[in-house]
Amino acid sequence: MPEDFRVLIVDDDFHVAKLHAAYVDSVAGFMALAPVGTASLALQTIHSLRPDLVLLDVYLPDASGLDLLQQLDVDTFILSAASDAESLRKAFRRGALGYLLKPFTSESLSQQLRSYARYRRLLGQPGVLDQGSVERAKRALIPGDVAPSAKPRSATEAAVLESLIAGEQYSAAEVATRVGVSRATAQRYLSSLADDGAVDIQLRYGTTGRPEHRYGLPAAQ
Repeated sequence: MPEDFRVLIVDDDFHVAKLHAAYVDSVAGFMALAPVGTASLALQTIHSLRPDLVLLDVYLPDASGLDLLQQLDVDTFILSAASDAESLRKAFRRGALGYLLKPFTSESLSQQLRSYARYRRLLGQPGVLDQGSVERAKRALIPGDVAPSAKPRSATEAAVLESLIAGEQYSAAEVATRVGVSRATAQRYLSSLADDGAVDIQLRYGTTGRPEHRYGLPAAQ
């Protein structure tokens, strides 16, 4: 079973940090570390605990969170009341994966974290990535852009999805045989399911060296 993503919250308001930690802990697959309130403590904690993700405020007592961001080699989202365009541009220029304006709801942060989990799953597949994988990873970071349950499925699409067994990987041809459709039809529906996050894609290299796409259900969050 995959380990939870460990999240460090950096915010000088103790009550806000505690609230955000509770938000994080409410999302399956995520665990909040003890929050810290300064840039110096953030650097120490990141060095010692190696979190997977940092939720960073801009306004810290000993440094700007945007300046701190330049020093971090860890996935980071900015959570801040700083709503000016320059702060936003600077945050993305310096490597932030996302920017959430305060105040926000528990659901807003939950959606962002679930998007991050999908991003990590997409980039955790073995082998090299193609451009389609890159684009899916980029889209995965945008909450609501990838929503497997947001649209009704046709009977064929549902049958393709139901043909997949957790933990197994299949080629489009194998799925076509299981469902009783053409390979082209299976390929089309598998690509659509991958785009909306319901299916993950891996590359497998055969004896000829030509990569084959393998499709499977995403790992549980």
